[in-house]
Amino acid sequence: MINELLVEIGAWMRGHLAYISLMIAATLLVIFGNDINRAVKRQISHYHFLFRTIIFVLLCAFGYGILMNWMAPFIQFQLSQLSVRYLGLVVIGIMLALGIIAERKHTF
Repeated sequence: MINELLVEIGAWMRGHLAYISLMIAATLLVIFGNDINRAVKRQISHYHFLFRTIIFVLLCAFGYGILMNWMAPFIQFQLSQLSVRYLGLVVIGIMLALGIIAERKHTF
């Protein structure tokens, strides 16, 4: 019975892997975006204000967009390699892990 439930949940999730992967990628960027911004800020802090502003805009507008476009399909591919039986458990585990990481980093 539990095996059938796991297969049913995994089969449902398999049809939504693109959205699930996008959710995971977006959550990762929210959790670690401030760390990325801080690291870039340290690297460019000695440059002129105008240059720093351009870099920040490029990072936010294009950098995070490119990361999202790379991460989501990668995550989707990795999840698609899992057996339907384990897919639901893995996705729920990832969501719980991301929630714990966010809480520890005081993201919310």
